[in-house]
Amino acid sequence: MAPSPKSGLRADTHPETALRHIAAGCHADLLKYRAAVLKSAQPNGIHQTRVALRRLRAAFGLFRDAIDGPAVRSLAAEARWLARECGPARDLQVFLTETVTDVPPVVRRVGRRLADIHLQHARAALSGARFAAFDRALQAFAAKSPAASPATPSADNRLDAFGRTVLDARLAKALRRGRKLEQFDADRLHRLRIAIKKLRYAASFLAPAFASTTFASMRVKPYIEATVRLQGALGALNDRAVAAQVLADLATAARPTEDVALPLKALAKQVASGEKRRRRRLERAWADFRKAERFWRA
Repeated sequence: MAPSPKSGLRADTHPETALRHIAAGCHADLLKYRAAVLKSAQPNGIHQTRVALRRLRAAFGLFRDAIDGPAVRSLAAEARWLARECGPARDLQVFLTETVTDVPPVVRRVGRRLADIHLQHARAALSGARFAAFDRALQAFAAKSPAASPATPSADNRLDAFGRTVLDARLAKALRRGRKLEQFDADRLHRLRIAIKKLRYAASFLAPAFASTTFASMRVKPYIEATVRLQGALGALNDRAVAAQVLADLATAARPTEDVALPLKALAKQVASGEKRRRRRLERAWADFRKAERFWRA
């Protein structure tokens, strides 16, 4: 059975082999975008660095039933720490460039100063001894051969069988989390967003296991696109919660000579507006997601 040309994975790949392969890809992306963060202040570097770390953590969580232990848990914990260290820099970028418009000059000035502080903090995390140890451990993990990989894969150690079980479970959890969506508060929306994000990454990682079936392959892209749209709609609502912290950080970073109280109040009002529009977008995305056909059951 030929592997998926882009991923190198196939239906009969052992799940542990798949995890190490995915981890190697995430590691390569992390090193690429880490280099961009260390030499440039362009926003894409910090964004893609966080994406690589998020994907890595998602992969470790996804394959927990196939391979677990202190080494895997340690790598997942370090990836989480690094993502958190890079978080404030990305949150500020999103707030100033996507969440609000017409940012007053005084707030932009404070934002530039704060962005530099956040960037230096992220760079310190990505260039210190702790990162170097994580880098070595992740490289060793990705390069290590599975402890046991049978010559003739059985239903218990094939990626497609593993994928069906995991995707069914993650979809069921997302559907449970989405019940009575119209009544959700910020906390329940956040939990649903996490469930959808985990499902989306699982679908992306496991899709190559179903690439040999033409009908399943045709369903992969629409399904993942439906999860992306839903995650985006949930993320737009989550940005409001994140914005509150960013506004507080901007107020704290302002100098005594910089009167930001009224400008920040105006931005807070802007953030709070459009709730009904965002809710309608979420409801449409949820309806589309529920109609999407499960490619792993084609």
